[in-house]
Amino acid sequence: MDAIDRAILDVLRVDARIANVDLADRVGLTPAPCLRRVRRLEDDGVITGYRASIDPKLDGRAFEVLVNVDLVSKHRDVFLAFEEQVSAFEEVIELRRMFGLPDYFMRVATRDLEAYESFMTERLGRATGLAKIDSHLTMKTIK
Repeated sequence: MDAIDRAILDVLRVDARIANVDLADRVGLTPAPCLRRVRRLEDDGVITGYRASIDPKLDGRAFEVLVNVDLVSKHRDVFLAFEEQVSAFEEVIELRRMFGLPDYFMRVATRDLEAYESFMTERLGRATGLAKIDSHLTMKTIK
């Protein structure tokens, strides 16, 4: 990757729907070589996909909670079962296995506090291998 490839990535991070002609203009190329570079970045796995950014308020998922989870055991079967169960929950929008503590960090998005409480009680609270769950509510998102 060179500076032009990095410039292409910088533009696409902000606006993945930009027209190739406009992208080429922004990075100082003509359209054909710009499109070849974008396709190469896709083929090489540098660009892994394109996503829509959706307003969580309009999607009914405006209540977001950061959750730390510790498991009762570090045994492989326990954490693999936990990951399979929890990653299938639509409320879980991010799930990370961590080094050290907590064992897992997740972002959970629900409609409101009542929906989150129901999710915790009826779904996450029944997941395999749970030892501890800590929920953190965000006061203000800065960045």
